Amino acid sequence: MHSEDFQLPRSRAANERLHALIPGGAHTYAKGDDQYPENLAPVISHGRGAHVWDVDGNRYIEYGSGLRAVSLGHAHPRVTEAVRREIDRGSNFVRPSIVEAEAAERFLATVPTAEMVKFAKNGSDATTAAVRLARAVTGRRRVALCADHPFFSTDDWFIGTTPMSAGIPASTNELTVAFPYGDLAATEELLTRYQDDIACLILEPATHSEPPPGYLAGLRELADRHGCVLIFDEMITGFRWSEAGAQGLYGVVPDLSTFGKALGNGFAVSALAGRRELMERGGLRHSGERVFLLSTTHGAETHSLAAAMAVQTVYAEEGVTAQLHSLGERLAAGVRDAAAGMGVGEHVVVRGRASNLVFATLDENGQPSQEYRTLFLRRLLAGGVLAPSFVVSSALTDADIDHTVDAVAQACAVYRKALDTADPTPWVGGRPVKPVFRRLA
Repeated sequence: MHSEDFQLPRSRAANERLHALIPGGAHTYAKGDDQYPENLAPVISHGRGAHVWDVDGNRYIEYGSGLRAVSLGHAHPRVTEAVRREIDRGSNFVRPSIVEAEAAERFLATVPTAEMVKFAKNGSDATTAAVRLARAVTGRRRVALCADHPFFSTDDWFIGTTPMSAGIPASTNELTVAFPYGDLAATEELLTRYQDDIACLILEPATHSEPPPGYLAGLRELADRHGCVLIFDEMITGFRWSEAGAQGLYGVVPDLSTFGKALGNGFAVSALAGRRELMERGGLRHSGERVFLLSTTHGAETHSLAAAMAVQTVYAEEGVTAQLHSLGERLAAGVRDAAAGMGVGEHVVVRGRASNLVFATLDENGQPSQEYRTLFLRRLLAGGVLAPSFVVSSALTDADIDHTVDAVAQACAVYRKALDTADPTPWVGGRPVKPVFRRLA
């Protein structure tokens, strides 16, 4: 455990360097130092397994690794070995590598609900390609997205719906409409209101709560009846719910789905997968109008595809999804006990599927509070726990989870003091953490 006056002088200096050179000081807004307590945003030196070290030399148990991408832990030996083998053979050629065929076969064997796949580098490319394909095959303009899911793409069709919509024309925003998760009647009403104008329904098939019984099957039926494309964004659910994604777990087949994050264990690889009839519209073996589906210089880098194949092998051979669930269950139980033991069980609340846990920090009135989140994160960091969420990796040990629960208990003791005075300010240590999506910096 670090001391009460925990400080990160080298990380502070490194954050200044980052901000001077890189807009936002990071390459993903969710990694920004505004997401952490003031002057306590560690800059990472390296990671191994479930641990990372900052440039100040502190070691942390890390959750939400790589924004949920690193589900096997950092520098996983089987993944890095597969990557190392491929790098020596060249990474990018003027024609496809045989690795592309092998990776596609492997992916489609893992996700048997899909018939074709195209690889890319990030999730936004894949989701936007899915939307374009849906518009092309239906001849319709509008996109209907799930209003309750936080992120789909960096592209205009989605970012125009957020508070950070600067630079996106209103005419683009008007083509995106929203439906609530779990409410088939509201979705049907939307499809009827924009009759024959909605190209697709796009959503995460599951999030912090399980889909209501029959919901996904009901969406499938609605999409069929109204002639629109059903797209599952499986960036998070892929591999964390099951190797075949939420579609494999719940047995509902979308027309198109997108995978990423855990697929590469930190290496850059994403996938658009789906029905042959739709996917082939982006190919050469059809007589219709061509769709510019995905065409990326680096989409088939051999080492990233090798990483994806290694990840799938490890998941299958080692039962990783089951490990993630059991680790998450142990962590959730420990955190809930620690919070209850300190009298803050109603305020520090763990939510979500065991393999994808998040936490809420509620104030004395039971409302979400950025001030209380800041207080909580400060104490966790001082206790050697880096946890923007409680999303587990399979590299965690029981000892790591015990340590985390101890740090949570200490954080909850401070939380209780703040609740008793109805004022977290003395423990916030500067400006509170901020939401990612906001209109002004």
